[in-house]
Amino acid sequence: MPWPDAPGPVAAAVQDTGEAGPDSDFLPPEFRAPSRQDVAGFMMRWDQPLVIDGEVRECPDCGAYRNWVVLCLRDDSVWLRCRAGHTTREPGLDAAWYNRHSGPADHWHPTLEDGLRHLGH
Repeated sequence: MPWPDAPGPVAAAVQDTGEAGPDSDFLPPEFRAPSRQDVAGFMMRWDQPLVIDGEVRECPDCGAYRNWVVLCLRDDSVWLRCRAGHTTREPGLDAAWYNRHSGPADHWHPTLEDGLRHLGH
């Protein structure tokens, strides 16, 4: 679920406020873990330089090459956000890469800003 006030297509792990699916009576809402379809995306910190196809990725706006927040959106696109707040799509990465390198989701955030604060950005 994208946020109307968020700049660009960046998203975080956010619970969808839509109606529950066909198994809505299985568990009370407060006990359900959101599925991939229930959130706008996932995010993780990537502190070391990010090497893709033998090249270190740099922020096209400021030249930063480490301390990224990696965002994986519901459409399986991957975005990089530098500490300065510049966000760019990374076509060399996909949801499969993100899933191999991320740990289990341990926090759910209502807004992108809350998620970024949680990750120290």
